[in-house]
Parts: sequence; structure tokens; C-alpha cells
Amino acid sequence: MRIEEVQSTSKKQRIATHTHIKGLGLDANGTAIGLAAGFVGQAAAREGAGLLVDMIRQKKMAGRALLLAGPPATGKTALALGISQELGSKVPFCPMVGSEVYSSEVKKTEVLMENFRRAIGLRIKENKEVYEGEVTELSPEESESTTGGYAKSISHVVIGLKTVKGTKQLKLDPSIYDALIKEKVAVGDVIYIEANSGAVKRVGRCDSFATEYDLEAEEYVPIPKGEVHKKKEIVQDVTLHDLDAANAQPQGGQDILSLMGQMMKPRKTEITDKLRQEINKVVNRYIDEGIAELVPGVLFIDEVHMLDIECFSYLNRALESPLSPIVILATNRGVCNVRGTDMTSPHGIPVDLLDRLVIIRTETYGPTEMIQILAIRAQVEEIDIDEESLAYLGEIGQQTSLRHAIQLLSPASVVAKTNGREKICKADLEEVSGLYLDAKSSARLLQEQDEKYIT
Repeated sequence: MRIEEVQSTSKKQRIATHTHIKGLGLDANGTAIGLAAGFVGQAAAREGAGLLVDMIRQKKMAGRALLLAGPPATGKTALALGISQELGSKVPFCPMVGSEVYSSEVKKTEVLMENFRRAIGLRIKENKEVYEGEVTELSPEESESTTGGYAKSISHVVIGLKTVKGTKQLKLDPSIYDALIKEKVAVGDVIYIEANSGAVKRVGRCDSFATEYDLEAEEYVPIPKGEVHKKKEIVQDVTLHDLDAANAQPQGGQDILSLMGQMMKPRKTEITDKLRQEINKVVNRYIDEGIAELVPGVLFIDEVHMLDIECFSYLNRALESPLSPIVILATNRGVCNVRGTDMTSPHGIPVDLLDRLVIIRTETYGPTEMIQILAIRAQVEEIDIDEESLAYLGEIGQQTSLRHAIQLLSPASVVAKTNGREKICKADLEEVSGLYLDAKSSARLLQEQDEKYIT
């Protein structure tokens, strides 16, 4: 009898640089736990970030900015992602890099404003009359076309909806049939249809259809409770940029000239200040009426020293706006020139903006902390490594950099498997470190062999 092992069909998540970060790793009193939520060390920085999270939750931090400053590979991006994890998925988190503002199509300040608006959420609550249930029948009824000829048009669509309490059959307008096709609704899906607007939303596949053999990952939802026809509070989370983009779309006619005009427009168009002011007025009215709630999110600008003097002066003004998110900046620069000027300043940021910032400093990791981080990365990447090899890899990290040491883990694992072992040993790491140079070694080699290179 032949028995073979088969590989699991469950999907593996792609492992990224900060996959292991699950939060800030603080206890109930806000004190940093030595090794928690993927973090090692940086206790003062994590506690400072924890206080910031509390202020954001209490809505006392809007329009303020934080700077994460420290040498390379000291966990600045990890701290920003930890803050994002602590705030939860409902709070908008918009990451960008300083160099993103330099575009040939759009002004620098426009890119900044767009990201500012992406980081401000709006939670809209509405009580709507809806028809909700699992689709049991979907039959479009055809009739003779009014224009004559052999073509037929959809006159109406009959749809059956089922809930725990009962079943209803609805006769719907053909425009709703178009919306059903757009949402890719099929029998067995759970949907709701708004009675007033006719808008259709597919919630997911009914869980009675759930099997372990499905090829595609579907979101299964339970069959709705209550009646098919009901009043329901619908909560929608949008960002101000979503509203800007939706209202900036050209609403031309269906004639050939309008369609050609829309096709000829450049793909990236700037949203005017006038449109944004109109949207702000509507948003403020919704907030005053209690229909909507403003959710100030987080705008994270990494490599902030890449911004120039115009961007910094714009940031000064944007932070004073009544609709402003929490801005987190990160840089690994010391005293250097502010881009676009001959003026030197700490972190390459003008002094008037630095005055507005709360600064959290990150420290370089010690040997013990480095070994702990390497052990976490090995666990996340499902790499088996012994204690001696971890200690040796920690030494390599001290001599070169933590990032270089982490990058040696995967090739060392491949070398170990090629040699018929599952566990990495010291010899594998020695072989791999001989194959790949770190930045310091490469720079030293360039100096020694300067005459061989074109300068």
C-alpha cells in the first residue's frame, strides 16, 4: 500500500518586513513588556507611542504631529505600524514616503493634501428601509423591445429573498437588475436592497453553502434574522478623499462627444479647493445633525527629510486646519540640509515645524535584543535555527547591521536544506555570509579598489 504526504491547500500569508508586529506590546498600565506583540526593547518609545494612542482615542490629538527619530533599523516604521494595529482597522491609516510628492502630473502640495484627506475618516449612520435576505430566485422577465426588431429588453426582474422568519418575492425595476449584475449576485448570496434608492449590496455567500472544498476564498455570512422587509441602521466608513474623488468624476452626458471628452482627459486630475470646501460644508452639516461622526486617522510620512521647504511650509498650514489627521513623521537623518535650501537643521526639518512636533527617539539595539529579534523573525519565517547559530548571527548583526543579519536567514535555510538538514547550523551562516556582502564591507571594498571603478 502506497501512502504519500500531500501539501496543505490552505493559503500562506506573504511574509513582509513587519509581519511580526501585532501592536505596541504594553500592559494595562501602559508599561512596555520586554518581549511582546513582536516588539523587543525600545521601552520608552513604545510607552510614548502608547500615550499617543490613548490621546487619539480620546480625540485630543487631532491636528498634532509626532516625529520618530533614530538611526536606521531601530524600529521607526514598526512603531508607526504598532500604533496603527492598536487603533484598529476602523481608524484610517495612510502610509506614504517623502519622495512620493515629486510627480510630473500633480503639484507636491496636492499629493500631500490628497494623503491628508485619505487619513480622515467619516462614519455615516443612516436608518434605511431595506429588503434583506438570501437570494432563492433570480428571474429576469423579458418583453418585446419598444424600438422594434428582434431584440428583447428586460421589463422587470423577479427575486426571492429568504430570512429566518420568512420568504418574500419581489418584482423589481430593470435598473436594479443592472445593479445585481454589477454586484455579481447569484442564488445563495445574502444581499440587501435599499427601498428608496434601489441600491444593491452583496454581503456575502450564505453559510449553508460553505464547504471545505471551495476553490475560491468566499466570505460566508449567516442567513439574516427578522423579516425580509425591515428598517436597518447602515454604517458606512469612508474617507474625505473618497468623497472628493466621487464628486470630482466628470458627470457628462451619454452622447459621443461627452464620452470622447471623458476618454481624452488625463487619468490623474487635481481636485479643486472649491470642491473640497463644498464637501467640508456638507460633512460639517452631517456632523452637526448627528448623521455622521468624524474619525481623525493617522498620516504616516516615512523619510520625511525627502520633503522640500515648500512641502514643510504647507504642512505647517495643514496642521492648523480644523479637519486635520494625526501626522506621524519618521527620519533617520541627523543635522543636514533642508531640501531645496542651503539651511541646515536637525533631521532636515525646518525649526518652525520642529517646534510643533512631539519627538520620540529610537535607540540602537544591543546584542541580546538583536538575538531576540532574529529569533522572532526565524519563527515568523518558519526557519529552524539552533542557539549557537542565533548567537553567531547576532554577532554578524553587531558588526554589520540588523537588516543584513535578518536577510541572511532565508539563504542560510536554503543552504541547510540543500545539505539535507532542516535546522540551520553555524557552518551554513558562515557560507552565506561569505557569499553576500553588507553595506559597510562593500563601501570598504570600493575604497580599496577605487582605481578599478569608473567615477
